Amino acid sequence: MWGAGYSRHLYPIREKGTAVTHPLLDLAPLSAARFAEIEDRVARLLDTGQDVVIMQGEALLPLEGAIRGTAGPGTTALNVITGPYGQTFGNWLRDCGATVIDLAVPFHTAVTAEQIAAAFAEHPSIDFVSLVHAEAATGNTNPVAEIGEVVRRHGALFYLDAVASVGAEPVLPDAWGVDLCVIGAQKAMGGPAGVSAVSVSERAWARMAANPAAPRRSYLSLLDWKDRWIDGGRKTLLHAPAQLEMLALEACVERIEADGLDAVMARHRAAAAATRAGARALGGGLEPYVHADREAAPVATTLRTPAGVLASELVSRSLASDPALPLAAGGGALASEMIRVNHYGVDATRDAVRASLAALGAALGEKGLPVDVAGALRAVEDAWR
Repeated sequence: MWGAGYSRHLYPIREKGTAVTHPLLDLAPLSAARFAEIEDRVARLLDTGQDVVIMQGEALLPLEGAIRGTAGPGTTALNVITGPYGQTFGNWLRDCGATVIDLAVPFHTAVTAEQIAAAFAEHPSIDFVSLVHAEAATGNTNPVAEIGEVVRRHGALFYLDAVASVGAEPVLPDAWGVDLCVIGAQKAMGGPAGVSAVSVSERAWARMAANPAAPRRSYLSLLDWKDRWIDGGRKTLLHAPAQLEMLALEACVERIEADGLDAVMARHRAAAAATRAGARALGGGLEPYVHADREAAPVATTLRTPAGVLASELVSRSLASDPALPLAAGGGALASEMIRVNHYGVDATRDAVRASLAALGAALGEKGLPVDVAGALRAVEDAWR
């Protein structure tokens, strides 16, 4: 058990006969009006006139809810796979009874609008397209504006996972013809993982209303939010809101507004460019996992380790010098060959990039590989400028 002094320092407690307040616990209830104001600020961040619903959970909640609300046995879905989340979406679509056409591309690249157009030509019955904008897990980003033009020409419903990209690069559901655009606060927005949002077009609402299998009276249900929250004038919330997460989301948006969205995105672009340049200059066999700079996500940079060097081991050695570094090994099979530099949110800084590359260089050097840490740091400075 913690000692009394330690617990009192972190978590003020109630003494006998006294009431000790706590800034995270003793909060006034979050009103429906305040909730609606936060939704409006998120809508402005996305430059959308669509309905925006803030969901009370991590982004998987609206990601799954949007698919289950709009897809069913009559759906023919083109599911684009550029990383692990695309694979998850395909599983959900099949579970809903949809006919799924997977378009998988190598994880070191991005899908193209031409590939999307070719899929429509081969399968003209496609009426739903699911896509991840930026795959933080694999480090690629997809050209949503160009893809949106193709999807719009064919009249399909366009579902987009923009959880990693929002705040790091433009996310414009209206301009791109996105019908369901899901975002989360935990990456480039620099916030918590426990709250997310989805913008929903009128076409998407109509698809849900016509879908007999769309979740109702369920935590996954977007239609419940429309019927009881949006159509009710946003006067009464469906349930008690996740208050701390809502306030944190509001703080994230306030910080982006204060800094300016363009400046926040510029920091993420600079971090990605500096990481890629520094990795190339570092040597030791380390190289960007995504080949083309234009296809690399600004939210996180993935690096391929040299043959015979386990990425998970290299990350462990690097974190031993500084556990706060934004480094992680790839998931699953990628743990053997991929390192992620997660330069998003508060880590979209030159110092975070420099420290990450210096630690990786030291770890490679310990294995006897030739590295040029000084050259890598110079490349970081040049690329950042």
